[in-house]
Amino acid sequence: MSTTNEQDKTLYEVVTNDEEQYSIWPADKEIPCGWKKVGNQGSKEKCLAHVNEVWTDMRPLSLREQITFV
Repeated sequence: MSTTNEQDKTLYEVVTNDEEQYSIWPADKEIPCGWKKVGNQGSKEKCLAHVNEVWTDMRPLSLREQITFV
């Protein structure tokens, strides 16, 4: 069985958590507790491209806030 991306017909959802960290999740699966949809859905490549575009600071929100207030 091949697992190449060209054969992946799964619809994905871009999700984020309270620390503003991003991930993708199969759209037909229940999103894990602590994560929420951000409104972008599509192929794995499309969703990962969106994550790469918007997630420019990999530090968790709590760390960014801590550094800002120091």
